[in-house]
Amino acid sequence: MCRVVDLQQAVLAKNDATAHLLRTHLDARGTTLVNLLSSPGSGKTALLEGELLRARERSVPVAALTADLATENDATRLARSRVPVKQVLTDGLCHLEAAMLAGHLDGWLPDDTRLLFVENVGNLVCPASYDLGETLRVVLASVTEGEDKPLKYPTAFGLAQLVVITKTDLAEAVEFDERAFRANVERVNPGVEVVLTSARRGQGTGVLLDRALAAAEGAALHTPVMARRPDAGHPHAHTDAGHTHAHTDAGHTHAHTEAAHMGHTHAPAADTVAAPAAPRS
Repeated sequence: MCRVVDLQQAVLAKNDATAHLLRTHLDARGTTLVNLLSSPGSGKTALLEGELLRARERSVPVAALTADLATENDATRLARSRVPVKQVLTDGLCHLEAAMLAGHLDGWLPDDTRLLFVENVGNLVCPASYDLGETLRVVLASVTEGEDKPLKYPTAFGLAQLVVITKTDLAEAVEFDERAFRANVERVNPGVEVVLTSARRGQGTGVLLDRALAAAEGAALHTPVMARRPDAGHPHAHTDAGHTHAHTDAGHTHAHTEAAHMGHTHAPAADTVAAPAAPRS
């Protein structure tokens, strides 16, 4: 068992080193990466589409990379915003890693990109453990998921620099208790900002873009308590509520060890989804 823990730590340490290099590279070229995490069906694609449209209206050069186990559905939707969009298929892997991301950005990301939004695989366990070189980490949860989500996934919510509540137009129907949700977020991540959004009604449209631009301009960001701990050379310990999770997707179990990733070939990204031709404005 100790050897497995050591291997997990080695994988995460290797990923952190790659993430640091990627962050440095992106900073040097003036690009800020925003990592979006949530469970499946939270509405992050709909929210992101609205933010990309708002960015075009404001002439902010943005791009989006979206990751899924299968299909190009999300990239097709995001391409309607007429900004550069790329789909990454992870071949059953339940999260993105820094090396994978760097490989997919090479030769694709436009030179003038100010903000790069990365829509991670829908999962609140695996992606929480992997730094992608982001400047801003955002965790989303819909009102339909319940008020206790932050307590069930303390690593994901505990490392967030911004928490977004989505689908607020359904809050009354599902009897969502906003006060309880905010209290639970505060328990795992004291002081983090929580914002309300509804892609359907347009509530909160532009807030994510504003926060991302502020981060790009060097505004002070929230530092989660979990990331301040002395032992947080690995703040992203791959556990939740004290339990180590094995991840199975599409019939494939993914052990988070060096042996699992060394030599593993990930499926190449799907072709970049071409946005309809239009001047960027």
